[in-house]
Amino acid sequence: MIKITTYKPINKVRIVTAASLFDGHDAAINIMRRIIQATGVEVIHLGHDRSVEEVVNCAIQEDANAIAMTSYQGGHNEYFKYMCDLLKEKGASHIKIFGGGGGVILPTEIKELMDYGVTRIYSPDDGREMGLQGMINDMIEKSDFPSPSLILPKGKEIIDSLKNKDVNTIARLISIAENRNEEFQKLFYPLIELGKNIPVLGITGTGGSGKSSTVDELVRRFLTDFPKKTIAIVSVDPSKRKTGGALLGDRIRMNSIKNERVYMRSLATRQSNLALSKHVSDAVSVLKVAGFDLVILETSGIGQSDTEILDHSDVSLYVMTPEYGAATQLEKIDMIDFADVIALNKFDKRGSLDALRDVKKQYQRNHNLWDSAIETMPVYGTIASQFNDPGTNELYKVLIEKLNKKTQANFKSTFKSTGKTSEKQFIIPPNRTRYLSEITENNRAYSKTSLEQKEIAQKLFGIYKTIESVCSIKPELIKIGLNEDEILKQVQNDDTKILASLLLKEFSRVKMDLNPYNWNIILNWETKKQSYKNEVYSYKVRDKEINIKTHSESLSHIQIPKISLPKYEAWGDILLWSLEENVPGEFPYTSGLFPFKRTGEDPTRMFAGEGGPERTNRRFHYVSLGLPAKRLSTAFDSVTLYGNDPHIRPDIYGKIGNAGVSICCLDDAKKLYSGFDLTNEMTSVSMTINGPAPMMLAFFMNASIDQECEKYILKNGLKAEIEAKISSIYREKGVEQPKYQGELPEGNSGLGLLLLGVTGDEVLPNEVYQKIKTETISKVRGTVQADILKEDQAQNTCIFSTEFALRLMGDVQEYFIEKNVRNFYSVSISGYHIAEAGANPISQLAFTLANGFTYVEYYLSRGMDINKFGPNLSFFFSNGVDPEYAVIGRVARKIWAKAMKNKYGANARAQMLKYHIQTSGRSLHAQEIDFNDIRTTLQALYAIYDNCNSLHTNAYDEAITTPTEESVRRAMAIQLIINKELGLAKNENPIQGSFIIEELTDLVEEAIYKEFDRITERGGVLGAMETMYQRSKIQEESLYYETLKHNGKFPIIGVNTFLSSKGSPTVLPQEVIRATEEEKQYQIKVVENLNLGNASKAEEHIKSLKEKSINNENIFEQLMEACKVCSIGQITEALFEVGGQYRRNM
Repeated sequence: MIKITTYKPINKVRIVTAASLFDGHDAAINIMRRIIQATGVEVIHLGHDRSVEEVVNCAIQEDANAIAMTSYQGGHNEYFKYMCDLLKEKGASHIKIFGGGGGVILPTEIKELMDYGVTRIYSPDDGREMGLQGMINDMIEKSDFPSPSLILPKGKEIIDSLKNKDVNTIARLISIAENRNEEFQKLFYPLIELGKNIPVLGITGTGGSGKSSTVDELVRRFLTDFPKKTIAIVSVDPSKRKTGGALLGDRIRMNSIKNERVYMRSLATRQSNLALSKHVSDAVSVLKVAGFDLVILETSGIGQSDTEILDHSDVSLYVMTPEYGAATQLEKIDMIDFADVIALNKFDKRGSLDALRDVKKQYQRNHNLWDSAIETMPVYGTIASQFNDPGTNELYKVLIEKLNKKTQANFKSTFKSTGKTSEKQFIIPPNRTRYLSEITENNRAYSKTSLEQKEIAQKLFGIYKTIESVCSIKPELIKIGLNEDEILKQVQNDDTKILASLLLKEFSRVKMDLNPYNWNIILNWETKKQSYKNEVYSYKVRDKEINIKTHSESLSHIQIPKISLPKYEAWGDILLWSLEENVPGEFPYTSGLFPFKRTGEDPTRMFAGEGGPERTNRRFHYVSLGLPAKRLSTAFDSVTLYGNDPHIRPDIYGKIGNAGVSICCLDDAKKLYSGFDLTNEMTSVSMTINGPAPMMLAFFMNASIDQECEKYILKNGLKAEIEAKISSIYREKGVEQPKYQGELPEGNSGLGLLLLGVTGDEVLPNEVYQKIKTETISKVRGTVQADILKEDQAQNTCIFSTEFALRLMGDVQEYFIEKNVRNFYSVSISGYHIAEAGANPISQLAFTLANGFTYVEYYLSRGMDINKFGPNLSFFFSNGVDPEYAVIGRVARKIWAKAMKNKYGANARAQMLKYHIQTSGRSLHAQEIDFNDIRTTLQALYAIYDNCNSLHTNAYDEAITTPTEESVRRAMAIQLIINKELGLAKNENPIQGSFIIEELTDLVEEAIYKEFDRITERGGVLGAMETMYQRSKIQEESLYYETLKHNGKFPIIGVNTFLSSKGSPTVLPQEVIRATEEEKQYQIKVVENLNLGNASKAEEHIKSLKEKSINNENIFEQLMEACKVCSIGQITEALFEVGGQYRRNM
């Protein structure tokens, strides 16, 4: 590998970095922004899911040289063109635009975008030719120009532009102050006196104390408190001494600054060991003259120079945490001498109350306030990361009072504070944070006991065989041990009888240490073996008797057993195998959950998601035609995944129906699943959606209920009457009734379309509707992903605050218990996206199981019965080609069952870990794409041999496009051939008994326990998430894999070795599947008509939804009602107001 020299910029270059709107793929941009910073650039990083307007406004406010974007979720053409247009419209066309999106952006599109005005889009082939540093060098060199001169709007003086808060003028003046200060003094100093009376709030504190989150929460409250006032923020971060680069990262944590009344500017110190830039005074002066009602100055908080802020602010706030060390450390903190107010943030940490007392005492001492009660010291416990935190409310109120007292601000605040101290709304009670290590201890204890019991059983077998040898008889086994009387009766020789008596006595003594349950295993072993040799095996599932043939016949007329048992004779071997392995369907379920696989239903899932609901419905019918089981797996477009409605705005418009199906309301869900009987036991629906999962689940449930209402209507001859009612309803609404667009596909009977635009309760008597509803939701089968912990750790489609998102999950599960929803999984605890983000198989499994146990602990803390919610949990893993993937299912089942039974006391149904496998998307390469099917086949073989409950095989062309019908059919054929044609797959426990499989199982299980202990050390899953432990580990493992792939040490055929004569270039798709203009326009029209026709009803339901949320009531029942008349975007916006918005992490 040739080392590329790093480019050294001549000017101070500033670049805004982000991932595009509704795009959670931030791994690439995170790597890029690190290299950009290390190359000496000041980077303003916005993170994932950023609209064009947000990025452009940020670039103008920050007076950036360039914008660097990644776009992996489609819609890139509209996104980048809109960015060019908006920069031009806002007078900032000098800002360069760079982008990349792997193979998602086609070469023809790259040319089109660059012709339109984008500076450069980097392709995968550019990456291979130039390398990462080469691409960064190219980008920075093109962006290396001095800050332009100040250009005022036509006919305006500087003061006019400033008073109009012209962002370009403000931003450019601050840049000139930083880069050409003499020029700035000439331009601005004559005006400096005009900004005298504007108050400045200075905020400083230690690194990692949560200053950005605190600022965000204070700004949010200020904007709500004063609907017409404006606010400006200057945020200072340190420059790197070695490179001169800086990470200006405060914007990523701030949600409230997305407001036209807020201006924010990030400054780098451009000098070492100082908390402030030497030009901060000039920047603050510009903002004061511009007439902002309040200026907030936040420093980098590097410690010793915090007091600098006092020279520039009227009121100062010092933010610290309870983790400052020994009480004597407080005496060393200079800011306690000077701060007007102190926020003790992260007040949920251990020892916070003691810390609050000690800081108040120190403040009292430092300020000589001996006559004042310690309770009156201006030190407040806050949890800024918690939505509507009482401590932050109190802090805001006190700061406004201080500003009024110390300046001429005269803010007439109407903000109400309860005066309460911050109190953490714990998801996991503090006394339960060791739950993962408790599971580790429990499971290791089980294995240790199993080995001890094995040794006892082995001794007993030795004595038994000795008796058999000495007495020349086969001793009879009975419930209490050996049939001693019968044995002694058969012995004729007196000496032998004496020896036999001694042996029997020793047998009884040793057996006292054997668990009676384990003796039963030994006693019944031969009977168990025989039951699998019999022609038919009978067992019960929910009181229903199932009879299964135990053998299949090969073409050679050999009877192939479906379940093979070991040929062990020694009791210790039999016992250990039974305790740690066992047959499928018996604890600990290592080899499978059920005695035999379901007949007539392969684990195949039919995966689809593209365009509007009609197109995806057609794809579902195409891939399931002729198959008895309809196992539909739904991918949603990114607009839906982020809880938004389709819209004409270009950066949204381009994403509608791309890389997934657009579903924004109940009618869309009805059309999507039309023609499939959703209550049929052979139908199940999986929905891959997380942030807005409760809304999508409500759409699905209502669609299912209305299908059953339709059956009732047709059965009772009510069709004409109901159609007349619907026509009347739509005449009154004054909008067009929704319709299925285009012809129905083969296999679609039209079921589910009669009640488009209405719900069953509008046209049927209430008692009829309620009866149908109750019966329907107890029958539907399927899964909604809804795994918010995984989203925060890996995939980034979080939309609500983590606490609120978890509360919604709990509300759904409580509803399921109350309404007897037994066949639908309330969550699919997903390792797949953890693996796709870069985790190795051990981390994938450990993090996923840890997340699963976190949900168990949370639901238990809400008072739910584990036997009622346990069966509603399901799992979802990725399968790669690594050796650990051969045992991922068996290890997961084993760990889960041991913990649920012995730690939590759950019943057999709750002990069963049900999981879906999807073959690895990461292993699909854009080079030699035909080879992808080979990898997928091997991964599918792993999954089927390991007894997965359902399986999705990826299409070979997914590396370069949305899969075509031909490639999807090939992908499904992979697993159908394995299941239907591969002889060994007729056996249902083919990997049991393999030495390497047993060894791998033990190695992986122990590795998981070690990871559990590491997570416990960080305060459990949620504590580890606060320090971004999981995310960091995933990124490290991803980088390790990419490095080995890049340098060739990890061989990938057709990618870095065994290349074709042409060098295996990136393959371009022959067919690119994108949503059509007609589909996009129709989806926008659907939302417009829905909102217009249901305006008053929607308002009423949203009000009720908010009230229930504020009163901490379960909101899912009300959400079911709201989803009948509201769009997904309406509900998302409403819940933001009561539950808070997700705050991104760096």
